[in-house]
Amino acid sequence: MSEKKPSFLAKFYNTGDTPSELYNRTLFFAVFIFGVLGCARGYDEGNIAGTLSQHSFKQRFGLLDETKSDTQLANLKSNISSMVQLGSIGGCLLAMYFVDRFGRIKTLQGCCLGWIVGAAIQVSSKTVGQLYAGRLIEGLAIGQTVVIGPCYLSEVSPKNIRGLCNCIFAGAVYFGSMIANFANYGCALHMDSDDDNLWRVPTSLKIVLGGLLTAGSIFCLESPRWLVKVGRIEKAYENLSKVRGLDANHPYVLSEISDIQEQLAQEQAEIGAVSKLDILKEICFVKSIRYRVLLGVTGQILSQWSCASAITIYMPELTALVGVTGTKKLLYSAILAVVKFSGAYIGAFFLIDFLGRKKALYLGIIIQLFSTLYYAIFLQIVPNATDEDYVMTGSESRAGVGALAMLFIAGVGWTFGWNSIQYLINSEMLPLKVRNFGTGFIMAFHFANQYGNTKAIPTMMISMTPAGTFFFAVGVLVIGFFWAWFFLPEIAGRSLESMEELFNLPWYLIGRRGAELCPDNSGIAHIREAQSGEIELKQGDHFVENMSKSSSDGKELFVDDIEKRA
Repeated sequence: MSEKKPSFLAKFYNTGDTPSELYNRTLFFAVFIFGVLGCARGYDEGNIAGTLSQHSFKQRFGLLDETKSDTQLANLKSNISSMVQLGSIGGCLLAMYFVDRFGRIKTLQGCCLGWIVGAAIQVSSKTVGQLYAGRLIEGLAIGQTVVIGPCYLSEVSPKNIRGLCNCIFAGAVYFGSMIANFANYGCALHMDSDDDNLWRVPTSLKIVLGGLLTAGSIFCLESPRWLVKVGRIEKAYENLSKVRGLDANHPYVLSEISDIQEQLAQEQAEIGAVSKLDILKEICFVKSIRYRVLLGVTGQILSQWSCASAITIYMPELTALVGVTGTKKLLYSAILAVVKFSGAYIGAFFLIDFLGRKKALYLGIIIQLFSTLYYAIFLQIVPNATDEDYVMTGSESRAGVGALAMLFIAGVGWTFGWNSIQYLINSEMLPLKVRNFGTGFIMAFHFANQYGNTKAIPTMMISMTPAGTFFFAVGVLVIGFFWAWFFLPEIAGRSLESMEELFNLPWYLIGRRGAELCPDNSGIAHIREAQSGEIELKQGDHFVENMSKSSSDGKELFVDDIEKRA
């Protein structure tokens, strides 16, 4: 029999022992739709960053009111920008119920509808109150996206490229930001500064994006893991077969469904949890799950207070601190979005699965730390750079160019590290029964901290000075590096159902030695496809030929192997 030629993805990720059919159009389309869902959040961040600097917007909503103090104006600006983050907290909590009750597909469609409604209210806003309402409703939708997208992507992706697929969502945040920033910049070039359409037109594009995602979701398959969870086993086999590109009797499909059922049965036997209150108790009192939730929560706190999101939102103001003026501020915001977009997908395709979660995070933190430190030192040495009337010397101007470059480099570090991890680990480390609830809980902390960070930054820039604010971020990044080393385990390449054994280790071993002490022992890890196309099953320490992948009696042979391993 001739040897099978492995696909590019199989060769690149050293997955030649997995069926090449796993990398198919059905999977890629689902990853595209649920991945691009990340642009909902990114588009708003990029859109509001430019909108807040537009003269017509400031005039319409009182940001040019001379009767207000600097602190009052800073509070008004932060209220407008952070209202989406506030709504997103509620959105995460709603997703805890909706994603389990209605499934991933219907919940996505519902949140896209909410996104469209929120955007329409904003576009038609004539008062600050109406603007707040529109942004709050949009936040309720965006909060759900960070639960739906990562959970679905983790559940349908093959384990060897789960990081890549999930990071499509993380990268799409900057795809949305890039589109928004260029929309802002294009309108600023071609419209009058007093024209309300200057901010209404870019905001209205949210309606178009929401409609396109809703239409695309119609052609996606529901998560097989959710179908197993709600007892629709035959449909789960059917959907997993399609998304894996394999026959329903293929050992890989049988093994994956078996692993899911085994995990659910074990959880049911241990706690019998059915209500949300029972799941909350499990999160609080089951050691392995409590560790995972605390890991996710502390990761969100450390990532948000590294100030990377604030750099995205307040980029026009930060570029002004180093002497950039006029529409160039919007142009640099757009360039930052391009840089982050590029960095996110470089990380997705070449780092997160290839290097692993921990090393990718180490690399990102180091890059972000030193670039943020340079920016802080520049503002400390040249404090007058924040004065628009100050003329910098030649050396100060060159250092200012370097400081501006460091904002972009910090963005690259962020996309390599925290931006990928903050969505990925929550959805892949939690067991199926609590995955949506736990992810929603963790992401509620994410948005609560982003809300607090977005609200605090303008005030911190006044009370702590700009330099002090960024020195604070440097300190958070140092803590984050040691947190990753001690607490975060390497879970790249593991099946979702193999996490329990890893997190049952003593807490002080999980991060440093977890992957070494607890290798993946799931059913999928006992199957590989030889170059000849024959299926081999692991017996002891060796793989032995079991059957052809097209064998009609594959199911019986596989069940026999499962019983032996049990």
